[in-house]
Amino acid sequence: MFRLFLLGAFMAAGLAAEQQVLLVLLKGANALGFYTLEGKLVEKVEVGAHPHEMALSTDGRYAYITDNGMMRIEQKGKGGNSVSVVDLHARKRIAKISTDQFYRPHGISLDPVTGVLAVTAENPDRLLLVDPERKKLIRNFETKGKVTHMVSFGPGKSGAEWAFVSNSGENTVSAIQLTTGMVKKIPTGERPEGSVLNFDGTILFVTNRESHTISLIDTERHAVINEIKTSKGPVRIDLTPDGRTLVYAAMHDRVIEFIDTSTRQVVAKIPVHGQPISCTVSSDGKYAFASAEEEDTVYVISVPDRKLIREFKTEKGWGPDPVMLATLP
Repeated sequence: MFRLFLLGAFMAAGLAAEQQVLLVLLKGANALGFYTLEGKLVEKVEVGAHPHEMALSTDGRYAYITDNGMMRIEQKGKGGNSVSVVDLHARKRIAKISTDQFYRPHGISLDPVTGVLAVTAENPDRLLLVDPERKKLIRNFETKGKVTHMVSFGPGKSGAEWAFVSNSGENTVSAIQLTTGMVKKIPTGERPEGSVLNFDGTILFVTNRESHTISLIDTERHAVINEIKTSKGPVRIDLTPDGRTLVYAAMHDRVIEFIDTSTRQVVAKIPVHGQPISCTVSSDGKYAFASAEEEDTVYVISVPDRKLIREFKTEKGWGPDPVMLATLP
């Protein structure tokens, strides 16, 4: 019914066959929501319990979603042990990849060269490599950290050579060599969370939620080389396609903030009503998206204009987290 409505609406508007759709991961509803840019729900696809993060395949066809099994990282419990694969064209879950004895999968990152997924697990603390083509866990690594959280793949010409894992429980990032499993622990600020690489892979930007900073890590030296002061509570971070601007959510101060990567200075602050916990930038650089889980609210921000252009509510208790823009038939 929803699909017929969407198709009819698009045809009535005289739009092209391919349309932009907001993918909203609904942590409290155990689902991936498909929304229009105006905030209208089109379809809701069931995934595992309390999903936390997602990554898209390089062709934009599939979403890979960590089925954590717990609403919050601070909660105790065994959790889930799977990664859901959603066919975005068919609007349905087509696979559930087991993470075996490693529970509470959380962070996820895609290697665009090999298509392999890096997935963090919280119970026990591990970095997992998952092959979505073979639909299986292929390797696991000790992180030697506490409360393994988010992950970014490191640079490599023939595929990622390193993975950088935030250890939120001990204020470090683990640099893990994917061939040998060697771990180098890098001290950061208090409670490191999200991270993003610059375009040549030489610098990793890591948000430190409770010290209100962003650490700049040299990915060759595996050392912090600089630090940027932020508003309170930076959690998730992304980079604009031109590499010039960092965009991140600062949950305690309830703002979305912009940093110029050349001057490393804050250049804009956008207040929002709730506590934003996620932040992504669209591949065309036009939009940034954030969400406030507690307030069931999604924010749509104009990156060029640096202003909030829309906010919309999900159903109560759905707990939106990451939001991504996809182009679908």
